[in-house]
Amino acid sequence: MPDSRHGNRTMFWRIIRRLLVANRGRLFVILLALGAGAAVTAALLNLQVDAKRRLTTEFRAFGPNVIIAPRDTEGVAPSDQTMSADVLKQIPRNYQGTYVSAEPFLYVVAEVSTQGSPPLKAVVAGTTAMGLINSINSNWKLTNSPMEWKGNCAVGSAVSSHLRLSGTPLLNLAVGDKAIGCYAVMTIATGGPEDSEVFVNLNAAQTLISPPTRVSLIQVIVPGAPKVIERYIADLQAQIPNANVRPIRQFTQAEGKIYDRISGLLNATVALVLILTALCVMAAMTNVAMERKNDVGLMKAIGGATRRVLRLFLAEAAVLGLIGGTIGAAAGIALSIWLGQAVFGLAARPRLIVYPVAVALTVIVAIAGAYPLRRLATIRPASVFRGEA
Repeated sequence: MPDSRHGNRTMFWRIIRRLLVANRGRLFVILLALGAGAAVTAALLNLQVDAKRRLTTEFRAFGPNVIIAPRDTEGVAPSDQTMSADVLKQIPRNYQGTYVSAEPFLYVVAEVSTQGSPPLKAVVAGTTAMGLINSINSNWKLTNSPMEWKGNCAVGSAVSSHLRLSGTPLLNLAVGDKAIGCYAVMTIATGGPEDSEVFVNLNAAQTLISPPTRVSLIQVIVPGAPKVIERYIADLQAQIPNANVRPIRQFTQAEGKIYDRISGLLNATVALVLILTALCVMAAMTNVAMERKNDVGLMKAIGGATRRVLRLFLAEAAVLGLIGGTIGAAAGIALSIWLGQAVFGLAARPRLIVYPVAVALTVIVAIAGAYPLRRLATIRPASVFRGEA
């Protein structure tokens, strides 16, 4: 019995090989259609997957998408709306395999002045994201000055223009009887409220308030789709009940809408390409079915069951789909890399999950395109031998 099954399998694949090479011209046409369909499918799917990562990265460049602020601020002066800096320790930095960044900010209204200029009321923003600024000429120190040196600072363009700053001036930041000094090594011009602020290290800003362990808010950047961000916010609200956790909705909603539109367009295009590929394969298989009537009649005459005969042709279609999908998907991923560079100016990254998906879809399309071969099941051997079929 095992020998019989082995012999049947050997004969089955021998017949498959014969079928594949029986008409090489038509075989080439079918492989070309399947390969082209697989290439376009793989290219679009890879662009779709890469677009999600690209959009997430681009939107993160606009800044944070989640804000953590004090909860009860009604009737409290803006300068006194602070919360404990320990809240920063309660923020999960790893969420579903992605890194979440959080930057604390402290906003203090201070008198900003430089030597020989009248003081100007401005917002001093303290943050931990001052490493690059403080690395510029960090060997400077204050000498013979009542102010405490607190490194370097960045000045908004409006403040710089009002104080008529030039070069790298020494700024005096004072709140009441507390004062610090910093060198203005950078001018910031964003067209937003940052133009009217002075940015210093968080520790420097905290020395201007009491107690010095407070922050005004925490800006959080959560990578991922809008649903992921919403789940993170819900978890964070439960973990930090004393703070107000809210999303910056114009970013998260815009990101979701743009990705949904891109994803919908690419999915529709992929579906259309697969349908057209199936129709091309179906047209070729219709001619194959007409040519193989005699072969099917002979197989049935010598005892071949209809189910086994159909299995032969479906296996042939699956093999063609596998070959066409394997070659076409590889070409499609390479095509998506070129399209990303040509259209978006940045090459798309190849996603390994796209390759087996594109091959599997091509095999399914090939089997679906072999539907005309079902007509062979109705062939009667006697009619074929009499020349009536």
